[in-house]
Amino acid sequence: MRHLSVLLITASALSLTACASSIERLERVGSRPPMTQVSNPQTKPDYQPLSWPLPDPEATSTRTANSLWQPGSRAGRGNQRASRVGDILRVNVAVADQAKLDNRTDRQRNSAESANAAALLGQEGNLSKLTGADPTNLLSVGGTTQTNSNGRIDRKETINTQIAALVTQVLPNGNLVIEGSQEILVNYEIREVSVNGVIRPQDINSDNTIESNQVAQARIVYSGRGQVSDIQKPRWGQEVIDVISPF
Repeated sequence: MRHLSVLLITASALSLTACASSIERLERVGSRPPMTQVSNPQTKPDYQPLSWPLPDPEATSTRTANSLWQPGSRAGRGNQRASRVGDILRVNVAVADQAKLDNRTDRQRNSAESANAAALLGQEGNLSKLTGADPTNLLSVGGTTQTNSNGRIDRKETINTQIAALVTQVLPNGNLVIEGSQEILVNYEIREVSVNGVIRPQDINSDNTIESNQVAQARIVYSGRGQVSDIQKPRWGQEVIDVISPF
């Protein structure tokens, strides 16, 4: 009964969520999906400044008076690369992943057990009368187990795009925490690209860009929402059945 109650409560919650989602979709029938408003990343409820063990910060470079060149810069009249909270840089997202896995498992086991009591201190006859069993064939057990499985993964992903990111935090060792998102509305479908992670200032190119493979703890999301995405997603009832079905 307890499991049934939990299942009913879960089903009710899912129904309410699905109902709210359906109402939201009904409200925007014939209209474009809404775009997310631009806001300060530090005001988001799930925003958390990064904190982890770091080496001692490097000494600050001294500036040379009356000089067009500053230490560490790659351009005249100061360093134009992002270095402070609020600065913007561009992230070149280039993903070309390919994975192929082919696994196969074959397992087979045969077992047999038998027991008899042809002689039991002369009491084998009495044993036969009491139990009705043949003492010479008391127990015989056999078993066969066979497992065959095949698994194959063939995946290829290619993404090439560029996104502007904002410096949201400067860590004590000088590394920069960045976060950026971009939404593109094409007809009735929104394509969303977001990236966040930690970068080193010395990895920033002279044109204020950085490659995505130089972003530590990178979280890159390339997704969509709208009419096409709604068609591709399974219905919530099917998802519930997939979760709770034991078959």
